[in-house]
Amino acid sequence: WMARVVEHGTDGVVLVLPDEHAAPLEELRRQGIPFAVVDDRGESLSGVPSVGATNFAGGFAATEYLLSLGHRRIAAIGGQAYRCTTARLAGYRAALQEAGVPLDPLLTQPGSFRQEAGYAAANALLDAPEPPTAIFAGNDLQAMGVYRALYERGLRVPDDMSVVGFDDLPLVALLTPALTTVRQPVRDMGALATRMLLRMIAGKPLESPRVELATSLMVRESCAPPRPLE
Repeated sequence: WMARVVEHGTDGVVLVLPDEHAAPLEELRRQGIPFAVVDDRGESLSGVPSVGATNFAGGFAATEYLLSLGHRRIAAIGGQAYRCTTARLAGYRAALQEAGVPLDPLLTQPGSFRQEAGYAAANALLDAPEPPTAIFAGNDLQAMGVYRALYERGLRVPDDMSVVGFDDLPLVALLTPALTTVRQPVRDMGALATRMLLRMIAGKPLESPRVELATSLMVRESCAPPRPLE
């Protein structure tokens, strides 16, 4: 795609990269083609014009909500080694710390932002000596994997396990029960990246190369207070 961009005399590019790849950005800079990145995955190049979401605040809000329901054993499933993953988990840890809840390393599972990763992580958590009562799945696809693992064990959401995702994909409101999740304003992120790009094409400076738009917790039906100990 880079060859097409260069050959066609492109004025500028809005990028949504599937992974942390510095090479395309370096080539665009070398060619003098303005660009802006939506939901950038890491610290690939300094000063990269990019639009993201408040991932730390989203992870904090998800965990704080579960804490408000009375949960204390709250698990988190991470994702690939992206900046957004680090920020979401940092928000999760900060909410626990603020509530005075000790962080149990056994309740943090690795993930890959894929459904099968959520499924595997949920099974590992359920097999632990002290399983969690709630799971912050890191993203919606992993939350769907969590749903599957719970279903196979005859466990119900939210009666037996509360689940929160991240992204607010269109389909998660149609799950049974509808998934509580953190919404990323993806459309607004793309629109802002486009405005940043047009400003650069016009030769105008950016107020800041990095902008983060607010996330919001979408409370639906997948969370409830933990069952009292018998």
